[in-house]
Amino acid sequence: MADPYTTLGIARGASEQDIKSAYRKLAKELHPDRNKDNPKAAERFSQVTNAYDLLSDKDKRARFDRGEIDADGNPANPFAGMGGGFRPNGGGQRGFRAEDFQGFGTEDVDLGDIFEGLFGGRGGRGGGSPFGGGQQRRQPQKGADIAYKLRVPFIDAATLKDQRITLADGKTIDLKLPKGVEDGTQMRLKGKGQHGPGGAGDGLVTIAIDKHKAYKREGDDVRLDLPITLDEAVNGGKVRVPTVDGPVMMTIKPGTNGGTVLRLKGKGFTRKNGTRGDQLVTLEIQLPGDLGELAKRLEGWKDESDPRAGLGV
Repeated sequence: MADPYTTLGIARGASEQDIKSAYRKLAKELHPDRNKDNPKAAERFSQVTNAYDLLSDKDKRARFDRGEIDADGNPANPFAGMGGGFRPNGGGQRGFRAEDFQGFGTEDVDLGDIFEGLFGGRGGRGGGSPFGGGQQRRQPQKGADIAYKLRVPFIDAATLKDQRITLADGKTIDLKLPKGVEDGTQMRLKGKGQHGPGGAGDGLVTIAIDKHKAYKREGDDVRLDLPITLDEAVNGGKVRVPTVDGPVMMTIKPGTNGGTVLRLKGKGFTRKNGTRGDQLVTLEIQLPGDLGELAKRLEGWKDESDPRAGLGV
C-alpha cells in the first residue's frame, strides 16, 4: 500500500482537520455512486479510505510515523534500519550476537520465532526453521476494510427506519439501524470490505443524522416549538401536534401561558434498552396578523397585572 500521506495528498505534519478535509474531498470525488463506469475509482476510493482509517487513529498514526507499522497497519520488519550486513552464520558475514538485539526490550527474545517469520517456515534441514524453531505459518491476510458515511434523516433515525446503502461494489443493502443510534454511531458489515487471500474485510459505516427544520434532539428526547393562537391560550382546547411518529391531538388548558412545556410520552428516540424518550412541546402564543379586530375587542380594557414583578424591575 502507498504511503497514506501521499494517498491523501497531505504533508506528514498535517492536522486532524487537514486529514478529514482531504479525505472528504477525495471520497466525494471517488465514491462508486459517482463513478459507476470507472472501476479504477472504486480501487482508489478504497485506498483513500484505508489511508484515512490509519491516519485518523492517533495511536496507529504515531506508530506508523515511528516506523513500527507499515501503511497496511502490519508490524514493520524488526530489522528495518539495521543495514544489509546481517545474515545467518555464513556468507562471509559475522553471526548474530546478543548485543545485536539490544533495544528490543527486557523480555527474552525467541530467535527461532523471529527467523521463522523471516524465512518462511521450513528450513533446508530437518523440516524446521534454519535456526531450530518450530514451524509456524502466517495466516493469509484479510482484505482491507472499507469506510462508508451514511446520512440518515432525523425522523428515520428517531423511528429506526431501515436505510438503503450502496456498497463499493455497486450492490445495495437495507441496513437496520441499532437501538440508541446517534450521530457518529459506527456499524460493522461483516465481509463487505475488499477481498483478500484470507477472506473479505468488513464495511465500516458511520452514521450522520441530518438536522430537522422543526425538531431538535436533546439526549433521547425531541424538542418542538409549537405556535398556538391567543384564543387557544385563553380558552384552551385540542390542537394537532406533529411528532416523529405522525400527528397527534394534544389538550391545552384554558389560561395557558406562552413558554409552557408539555410532554408527549414515548415520542422521542429509541434507547439501547428499547424504551423511548419523549417529545417536549414548548407553546408559543402567536398573535393574529391583523390586529384590528383584536384591538376593538380589547378597547377600554387594560391588564393591570405585572408579569415582570418577579424579575425585580
